[in-house]
Amino acid sequence: MIEKWRLLALTGVAATALYLWDLNPVVNAVCTLVIGGNTVWACFAGPRKHGAEPRRAWNLVGAAGIIFLIGIIIRPFVTDLGLPLLADACTIPGYFLFCGFFVELLRARQTLEWHTVLDGMIVCLAGGLAATLLLAIPAAAITDRSPVVSALAGLYPLFDVVLLMLVLSLTFTARTWPPSLISMLLAMALLFVGDLGYAIVGASGHLYTTPLLDAPLLLAYTAFGVTPIHPSAVEMGKPARPPVPAWSGRRMVLLIPALATPFVLLVTNGQTTGHRLAIGAVGAVAVSLLLVRAIAAVKAQAAAQHLAEHQATHDQLTGLPNRRMIATQIDRLLDKTPTGGPESTWVVVLGLDGFKYVNDSWGHDTGDRLVIEVGERLRGCVPESTPVAALGGDEFLVTVIGDQPAADRLVADLRACFDRPFVVSDVELRMSTSIGIAHAGPDGEPEELMRDADTAMYQAKAAGPGNTTIFDISMHDEVRHRIEMEVALRRALGDNQLWVAYQPLIDIDSGRAIGAEALVRWVHPEQGPISPAVFIPIAEDAGLIGMLGDWVRQEALRQLSAWRADGTVDDDFYLSINVSAKQLTVPTFPLVVSAEMLQFGVPARCVALEMTESVMVDGTGTSARTVYELRELGVKLLIDDFGTGFSGLGYLRRFPVTGVKIDRSFVVGLGADDEAGEIVRAIVAMSQALRLSVIAEGVETRVQRDALAAMGVVIGQGWLWGPAVAPAEFVTSWHASGTAAQLAAGLTERQR
Repeated sequence: MIEKWRLLALTGVAATALYLWDLNPVVNAVCTLVIGGNTVWACFAGPRKHGAEPRRAWNLVGAAGIIFLIGIIIRPFVTDLGLPLLADACTIPGYFLFCGFFVELLRARQTLEWHTVLDGMIVCLAGGLAATLLLAIPAAAITDRSPVVSALAGLYPLFDVVLLMLVLSLTFTARTWPPSLISMLLAMALLFVGDLGYAIVGASGHLYTTPLLDAPLLLAYTAFGVTPIHPSAVEMGKPARPPVPAWSGRRMVLLIPALATPFVLLVTNGQTTGHRLAIGAVGAVAVSLLLVRAIAAVKAQAAAQHLAEHQATHDQLTGLPNRRMIATQIDRLLDKTPTGGPESTWVVVLGLDGFKYVNDSWGHDTGDRLVIEVGERLRGCVPESTPVAALGGDEFLVTVIGDQPAADRLVADLRACFDRPFVVSDVELRMSTSIGIAHAGPDGEPEELMRDADTAMYQAKAAGPGNTTIFDISMHDEVRHRIEMEVALRRALGDNQLWVAYQPLIDIDSGRAIGAEALVRWVHPEQGPISPAVFIPIAEDAGLIGMLGDWVRQEALRQLSAWRADGTVDDDFYLSINVSAKQLTVPTFPLVVSAEMLQFGVPARCVALEMTESVMVDGTGTSARTVYELRELGVKLLIDDFGTGFSGLGYLRRFPVTGVKIDRSFVVGLGADDEAGEIVRAIVAMSQALRLSVIAEGVETRVQRDALAAMGVVIGQGWLWGPAVAPAEFVTSWHASGTAAQLAAGLTERQR
């Protein structure tokens, strides 16, 4: 199917050709109506269809199209009646509407600059002078018609020069020339040619001679119609600010002829005193504008250079000095630090706790606003002379000269900034910060100080939210060890060093294993077993958690398929598999899980996916959609470590979870801690009200088991029944053919 803009262009060219055949006035009027009607329709329908902005600009050009169409249609008739000013009364307002259209586009593109305005004024002065001397004055000298009509006929090219200058301004700052911009430029050029033809004829004493004079105008109308209906029209109103110099070659192509015009006219048309005075005045004004333009260009260049220097040394988000600039300021402080005294240069690096969670839950825009407000608070809570910098992301740096008590006071002041909640995008956020500190005397190096403080900050984060750590040389070894662990973990994923262990999920009443949790284990070839508490955070920070999670899930589904096939487990036995928050942000994750269950022949009801409570907070993002799609597959959805994060009845009601796992920190206190018992009892009551299953983690003693049973918890997991073990050992202990009574009788209380 032919595209609409192509059809409009072909129709316009065909109608123009028929018009030039000049069969009769009626046919000519119909051709004009077809061309003009298509263009007016395109000006209103095209931007609406493609969502071109700003809408006000396209409404203006549509109105201009209507007015021009009326002027073109009535001109032959009113000219014959001796009333040509009626046509001009329709046409001239159209030029002003077109000017408004271009000005709106330039404003939307953020390209309406002083040198552009001055360029337009210089070109318009030159064009106006030439049009007046060469066309308007000779036309006005003709005595058999109104001088106003003659003067207007000669000045139409000046109107076109103004419009052409405006459309050229769009091209000056365009990174690319989309078809809509090219068609608009072509339309303006054709309009100028058509009006210039009429002006030349008018200077010879005629107002209308032949349909050939209308050909450029009709083709211009067609090109105008292509502009808004072409899909690329949306690009014309988008901000586009490429680094175009104020004295670019394209601008000089316009300015040089414009500045030369008065001198050429002085030679060719300077015979009378009036002409010479007019030429001299216009030339003087043009030179003055050029001088103003030069001054403006110099100022703009200086401002641009200052802006570039500022951007190179300041954080774009907060406006605070960046790492590059703060390094220079630390170097100056080191030079001022006394030798051999108690004072040092202290560098304090702050990292926001849980900032990634803010981004994941409320979006990066909220995260950016939070960073801005934190920067403002830090800047406001220390003296103006104390340097404060933004290191990117959620990290800030403050540096000062002083002794240990002075550094302690600084840290206390910085922590006070986080006492009040941050209200960002109508969300109240209570944030804490982890702080790392390093100090040195006058022989210190800025980069080393910043690196050491950064290392200390990450050590503080590892110790828990809101901690402060002073750098110690041993931390370098810890950082090196962590990097080595990351490299080793990447190698382990490819060298089969990882394996999956299975810890049973027990029906407390019968002692029967109704399921198991799949847990990843790592045996390093040199260091031996590595705790998941060590390598899981490394996997998250290194971006390996998705790959690791996929491997564990596939291995667990393969194992479950084998157990179902050989009768190790019964038909209702299910595997619980952990899913990271990162995996839930992948829109295709439900499709992947569905394909894997199909591949291994595992029913969805035999799969439970465990996720953290933080996933529930983001109720509108990708994670929420992924959770709903997973539940539609039929898998169980469990909230892991329930009670330690953002637990809430509202979250549980909104999300399609099927169960919760009570965190071991509450289970361990059962029988000894009344508060722990009340918390567990509240979780169980809430879950039962919502018809959710409840699993208790970390059950180690019979006392805990009995307390849970009394509260209504029916599923337990923990060392009371055994640790996570390899598949072969799991089969030996928990094969479906074993009797529940025998298994229960063999239980022994385990104490750590």
